[in-house]
Amino acid sequence: MLYTKLAKPLLFQMDPEKAHHLTIDGLHMAGKLPGMTSLLQAMYGVQKAPELAVDLFGLHFPLPVGLAAGLDKNAKAVDGFSSIGLGFIEVGTVTPKGQPGNELPRLFRLPADEGLINRMGFNNDGVDMMAQRLAERRIHSIPLAVNIGKNKTTPNELAHEDYRACIKRLYAYGDFFVVNISSPNTPDLRALQHGDELKTLLSAVTGEMTEQAGKHGAPVKPMLVKIAPDMTDEQLEFTVDTIMNSGASGIIATNTTIKRDGLTEKHAAEAGGLSGKPLKDRSTEVIRSIYRQTWGKLPIIGSGGIFNADDAYDKIRAGASLVEVYTALIYRGPGLLREMNAGLLERLRRDGYRHLSDAVGAEHR
Repeated sequence: MLYTKLAKPLLFQMDPEKAHHLTIDGLHMAGKLPGMTSLLQAMYGVQKAPELAVDLFGLHFPLPVGLAAGLDKNAKAVDGFSSIGLGFIEVGTVTPKGQPGNELPRLFRLPADEGLINRMGFNNDGVDMMAQRLAERRIHSIPLAVNIGKNKTTPNELAHEDYRACIKRLYAYGDFFVVNISSPNTPDLRALQHGDELKTLLSAVTGEMTEQAGKHGAPVKPMLVKIAPDMTDEQLEFTVDTIMNSGASGIIATNTTIKRDGLTEKHAAEAGGLSGKPLKDRSTEVIRSIYRQTWGKLPIIGSGGIFNADDAYDKIRAGASLVEVYTALIYRGPGLLREMNAGLLERLRRDGYRHLSDAVGAEHR
């Protein structure tokens, strides 16, 4: 209520990117000031329920709804985000060297469609700054994923070196890692999803993960791959097969789309990746296809167009073990998380499931 009645009207009068930075800076300060994270937990925290807790990749997720990459690109607000009822956080995308991203304007709201279009271009402060911020993290109550990418100037044939550099610098700080090969806003990045380039990349990444695990004297941390929603059925099948054979721990489905079907807003023709409600059905279709192809043996995190408990539950029944939100937080605010988790609990009990894991892939049975 506080967000939708007070904060959102003010933020939506501002330029979208300025509003984004204001929000992240505010949560950053909340994580630093004594008592503020406790206040956030009191306002937005979600009561834990054993039926909703998920154990996956050797990690414990107290709640199944997490934060997708892109909102906290530089890990500035991790303690703040850890206090509003999320089950996990994905920071990034981060690249080895900081880079400014694409020219402004590059972020557009589509209120009537409940969507966003962005062409940010992996704008971030680089791995050294992220490492410094994550070293100062105080709240470790939920898993943290680091989403990694390549610099814009790095050619695809050398992309694997950028991903290895990110892992090498940040391995100590992430609970798991996400290889982003699916943003539409870095030239030729999506080409890494196909053919020998994908095999080379994932081989290098898994090799670096194993090497870092040895140096830290601990088991190898999980590594997932984030894929695009715009592949053909044949491309998706090949990509999933390659990811399975690489030894990756799972897939995040999906990133933003370059399609514009059914949009009504004036900014619909802007270049970039579309997120939010218009992506909902396609991302669920991709989850369904992955689950079917892998016989449910490769865990999936569902992302794309999740605005309420029904949206999340549809993705879980299609095959997702966890789900992520981003655009819905912009439109609905953090109170959404409490509503979504309560709604999931209601749906599990309605359908006779004792635990969320019982509902994963239910529509295939």
